[in-house]
Amino acid sequence: MGDRFVAYVLFLMAHRRLPSRRMRFNDVLFRLKTSESIMNPLRTFVADKEYVKIYVRAIVGDAYNIPTLAVLRDADEIEAAEFPPQCCIKPTHASGAVIIRKNNEHVDRDQIKRWLSWNYYKTDRAVEYKYLEPKVIVEPIIFGNSNVEDYKIFCYHGAPKLIQVDIDRYIAHTRRFFDANWNDLDFSIIYPRSEVTVDRPRNLDEMLSISARLSEAFSFIRVDLYSDGETIYVGEITNCSEGAKGTFIPPRAEDITSELIFGLEAGRRI
Repeated sequence: MGDRFVAYVLFLMAHRRLPSRRMRFNDVLFRLKTSESIMNPLRTFVADKEYVKIYVRAIVGDAYNIPTLAVLRDADEIEAAEFPPQCCIKPTHASGAVIIRKNNEHVDRDQIKRWLSWNYYKTDRAVEYKYLEPKVIVEPIIFGNSNVEDYKIFCYHGAPKLIQVDIDRYIAHTRRFFDANWNDLDFSIIYPRSEVTVDRPRNLDEMLSISARLSEAFSFIRVDLYSDGETIYVGEITNCSEGAKGTFIPPRAEDITSELIFGLEAGRRI
């Protein structure tokens, strides 16, 4: 009950409205976040950035996984680790935290050790993170670029419906949205809509196929991919995008997006 109450308050603060039983984008995410289904063992499993690679390997093959250079499980392993001159370092049990090492810069090992004490669940009661083992994963910088475009594909019952492209994520974060046919959509969520033209990826069909296969076991989920137009890597699988707090720019776009994803169900209550 405490988790549901906090989620309710956070939803109200973000959207300035109460969650409803309608099939609207954030309302569906809110129900997922506050239901027993969020504790489905598979949802918890894929929330872990180490274990999700096992799921990806089983469903679509290991070629779509970013290689793992190391998994550090305690402070002694962090202290002894030899981090590559170029690498990506992040906790497996949280979201958003990352260190991008590009030119053999100093690594703040104390900061990394502090990650081991984090329980991301306490941030906004994201229950799927509550029981994850604290670990740190080290990966190479893919495509030789620390600022690659990030494709996040929202899938409903195994069907890709909405594509979010994050641009300049670590510089001046903007977004563009497209439907599954790469038709440009005139809105954004949280971050401004980018003025940059985003070309249709040459391997979009493969990206959609991978997302469909990875999402078949879930009702509503987001599959996060990286691609340079040829190679595709799965970054992570996100159960509850933005914790159901993703505000639309402009707000009316939420209804349009809900119709795009949920079709005839968008206007009904459940």
